[in-house]
Amino acid sequence: MTERVWVLLRRRPLAADALLAAALVAMELVFALITPRELWSRSLPVTVAWSVACAAPLVLRRVAPWPAIGAAVATLGLPAVTGLGAGVQGLTFSVLTFTVAARWPARRAAVAAAVLWVPVAVANVVAPVDGLLAVSPTLLVLNNLLVGLLSYAVGRVVQARQAANRALRERARVAEERQRALAEQAVADERRRIARELHDVVAHHVSVMGVLATGARRVLRRDPDAADEVIGTIEETGRATLRELRRLLDVLRTDAEPADLAPQPGLGGIETLTEQVREAGLPVTLRVDGDPVVVEEGVALAIYRIVQEALTNALKHAGAATAEVRIGYDGAAVVVEVTDDGRGPGLGSPGVGHGLVGMRERVGLYGGVLQAGARTGGGFRVHARIPVEQPGPVPA
Repeated sequence: MTERVWVLLRRRPLAADALLAAALVAMELVFALITPRELWSRSLPVTVAWSVACAAPLVLRRVAPWPAIGAAVATLGLPAVTGLGAGVQGLTFSVLTFTVAARWPARRAAVAAAVLWVPVAVANVVAPVDGLLAVSPTLLVLNNLLVGLLSYAVGRVVQARQAANRALRERARVAEERQRALAEQAVADERRRIARELHDVVAHHVSVMGVLATGARRVLRRDPDAADEVIGTIEETGRATLRELRRLLDVLRTDAEPADLAPQPGLGGIETLTEQVREAGLPVTLRVDGDPVVVEEGVALAIYRIVQEALTNALKHAGAATAEVRIGYDGAAVVVEVTDDGRGPGLGSPGVGHGLVGMRERVGLYGGVLQAGARTGGGFRVHARIPVEQPGPVPA
């Protein structure tokens, strides 16, 4: 409950400072009530009114510090005119000095403190205290100077402590982020190490399956039982390879990447892709040159992604334009070309650079070459050539 009250007061400084001013007035009233009546210098209503006038500047100490300082200095003239004592006036000056010292830079706070206490010293000299509490002007000046310096020093100590706490919190935050980054890096490094090991295991299993398949083919007619046994071994090795491959994919997949169990698109999906882009507003034509050949699934996926990325960039940056997708087969390679006649991407366009990097990585993985850039007559062109591995002769 107490913590909730403090939080509420920090969010509403005007209300908190009004409560502080009311507390000072109440304290002055208590002191007046416990003082013998014959020592009163003024009536109780006058005491309350004077206390309210002296404490009122505190209400603005955080929301409007300079007006609060001006109002406090203005109250110095009232005792000389009305003959009233200081009351809570000294506490008001001390609290205002502490506030500016704790919240402002040193030079600005020192100027504000001087604006507060120099008029106090002048008033002590011009209108010294008379009566039972009469003291020399020099003692009054020294006393008020000490109070002002003490209030200023306490405020500076509080500000230094708050700055140190903020620095410690910032250092703790940076250390926590660094620790988290190091932990994530360690996890990523370990995943890469495990992935390399699993890759070696999968490659070994696939090599074994190839050797076993060759042996089974050689003995299939001479010894069917031996061939059947070899084929059974290939079956078990294939299942083991599939399990290791799934583990490899699980290692490579990050927490932010959900598992995708749908089959990856290939060459057959390019026609559907062009239809989708056409519906999105970019006229696209698809052209196939040469006799289609069977390509590896990885190569087919790479071709699909290249066309997808190129058409997406054209849709984003080409403006009012048309595009053409050409896939050519020349026996030794598959040629993919996506062109448009639009204005092309501007300098610094987001996403284009990363897309081209991704295309080059995919093409380079299969030993291909990618060319991308502006066309001579306007527009943009993406051209990729990916070699197609021809199946070798099967040993007899």
